[in-house]
Amino acid sequence: MALAHGRVTQVQTARTAGLALLGLLPVAFLVVFFAWPVVAILGRGFSAGGVDTVLADAQTWQLAAFTLVSAAASTVVAVVAGLPVAYVLARVKLPGVGLARTLVLVPFVLPTVVVGLAFRALWPDGGVLPLVLANAFFNVAVVARTVAGLWSYLDPRATEAARALGASPWRAFRTVTLPALGPAVASAAAVVFLFCATSFGVVLILGGGRYRTLETEIYLRTVDLLDLSGAAALSLIQFAAVLAALALGAIARKRRENAVKLKQSAPRRPRKGEWWTVGAATVVIALLMTPIVALLVESVSTPDGWSLAGFRALAGTGTDDALQVSGWVAAKNSLAAATDATLLAMTVGVLASVVLVALRRAPGRLARGMGETMDAALMLPLGVSAVTVGFGYLVTLDALPGDLRTSPLLVPLAQALVIIPLVMRMILPVLRAVDVRLRQAASTLGASPARVWREIDLPLTARSLVAAAGFGYVVALGEFGATSFLARPDAPTLPVAVATLISRPGELNNQMAYAACALLMIVTVAAVALIDRFGSVRGHGTVGEF
Repeated sequence: MALAHGRVTQVQTARTAGLALLGLLPVAFLVVFFAWPVVAILGRGFSAGGVDTVLADAQTWQLAAFTLVSAAASTVVAVVAGLPVAYVLARVKLPGVGLARTLVLVPFVLPTVVVGLAFRALWPDGGVLPLVLANAFFNVAVVARTVAGLWSYLDPRATEAARALGASPWRAFRTVTLPALGPAVASAAAVVFLFCATSFGVVLILGGGRYRTLETEIYLRTVDLLDLSGAAALSLIQFAAVLAALALGAIARKRRENAVKLKQSAPRRPRKGEWWTVGAATVVIALLMTPIVALLVESVSTPDGWSLAGFRALAGTGTDDALQVSGWVAAKNSLAAATDATLLAMTVGVLASVVLVALRRAPGRLARGMGETMDAALMLPLGVSAVTVGFGYLVTLDALPGDLRTSPLLVPLAQALVIIPLVMRMILPVLRAVDVRLRQAASTLGASPARVWREIDLPLTARSLVAAAGFGYVVALGEFGATSFLARPDAPTLPVAVATLISRPGELNNQMAYAACALLMIVTVAAVALIDRFGSVRGHGTVGEF
């Protein structure tokens, strides 16, 4: 007995060591292309001195307060707007629910410059309100589809019992349903807050020079003022906020994992007062479509009436050669960079997901602790300033063979950092749902781990892998934060070209910018429809596990 136990322990130890070695690739990628550049920039900032002065400055904390308060306001709006939509996605059986599932996801993957221009078409003067609403607009899908994933598993009999005892629909929701949904709501809210607190393109376009956040101030101090000590101090504050949001999200996910073991209930037609919730969800979706429609209208509007002049002008470089290349060349650059970024992100993200699932299933606290640490580390790029990462690339990557600072892979590398966490959050729930008994049976019959993956996991997760690749592609296509810093003027992506066009005078430049945004949006909508067709599961959808 003791000998057998010893052999099992040896096998478990060997398996854990093998998983650790397999996880070296994603960890190495994170260290070289994220941790090293960020630490290098922070180190330069601290070595320059003055960080303590910046941290002691009252304006620094006013800036941090505006960032946190505006992000919190956007989070509240996103949660309030997302809950009725989550109910429809999880509980309602009506024509058009599938379309609603697709439409609500569109804002989440739209390029930030597209959303910024869409809201500027509604609020030409910008301001705090459009800034808050634009950030909420992005993230309603995170709340709706994450909460729907849990809501579809809740047993409705508890709510029905409360109603039978005389509770009003609102009281039954507030005292029974909402506490049960708490883990999913908290998890989604933590990620929404993270996204809003690190928003860049929207603040840059709608805030202008009047309203700045930590992210835009880091950009200003790094690029325009070369104030590395100030940028480093602000990065520390931002990083602390990110860690807090990630910690809250991780705690909420752990609580959620126990909740989703409940039995899934079938959707049905709404009854009586439930139609009010359906109506609220319809209003939310209509409001989400309003900026998109406004942008499409603006793309074909000129002082002389309707015109496709902006689309035709994309074949040129704009008034006074605002661009160094044509708009179509910029679009080609976007497609090429997004393709490279997606291939890289899928390679790293899938490998990391396989390792995380294996570590979670492995016995022993060591394996599970390694998995939790690795999972949290791979989420960090979502919350660190893209400017910090981009500038870090320029001061560190010359030490690598080939000097990647001049390589066309520089932009895809930065984009891949952003989409790897999103890809993982889509793939992990599906991999975890694979029946362990199937894998054990294959192993018992002599299949190697690679064959088990090829014969069991891959067929069961193929649709989600395709969806994750498509989702990552559209996110990379519209990435603006890091790309705006790294893309060369003679090789801009389309979002960078749009930002350049709107910063230059001339009616034709403005029309070109809106036309380019319309093209990006049309491609995004088409891609989202395909993603949902291939990858969505009732209730969970493609936003994934946050």
